[in-house]
Amino acid sequence: MKRSLAIIVMLASGMVLCAAAQTPAAPAATPPATAQPSKIAVIAFQIAVAQTNEGQRDFADLEKKFQPRQDQLKALSDQVDTLTKQLQAQGATLSDAQRKEKATAIDTKKKQLDRDAEDARTDFQQQMNDIYQGLASKVYDSMQAYAEAQGYTLILDISEQQSPVLFATQSTNITKAVIDAYNVKSGVPAPPPQPAAAPGAQAPAPKLAPKPTTGSH
Repeated sequence: MKRSLAIIVMLASGMVLCAAAQTPAAPAATPPATAQPSKIAVIAFQIAVAQTNEGQRDFADLEKKFQPRQDQLKALSDQVDTLTKQLQAQGATLSDAQRKEKATAIDTKKKQLDRDAEDARTDFQQQMNDIYQGLASKVYDSMQAYAEAQGYTLILDISEQQSPVLFATQSTNITKAVIDAYNVKSGVPAPPPQPAAAPGAQAPAPKLAPKPTTGSH
């Protein structure tokens, strides 16, 4: 369930009532208390959710769950590439019927690859969004508790593409503080460090879907 950070700005106004000229002057009114200055912070909320220990664990588990489908897609893609190269290399020696047969086989596999890839992306995105939304609501609660404890009156999300924030000093960024606070609350241990890639190692294959985005929390 999406939750949004409601920002309420309350404006107060007063009226001065004058006594009639013939009446005694009223005691001077007590001046209003000086308003406390606003304390503003920024947070990259989507990054905070993903970088919690719980988020790193759950998203890593999801990637492992979909790895077999990723491998199947790669194998099918390799088949298409191999058949295409064979057709290009042997095209001049094949009859029209043979070329048509091979071209049809390649087209069939391409369509299957497109369907399977789209199904995998849809399933992956849905499950990733479910994980994100469930975790985001809990991280929001930690952020709210942290903000209240620190006396913040306004928090702006800088992870949104349409964020109105043009500049903010690092001291106003509470992303790491919220991540740390949530990690303590959740009790989920930090994931083990990933081994560094060897020089010249092949880059990992693209994931099935990008990181989820949300409009409101």
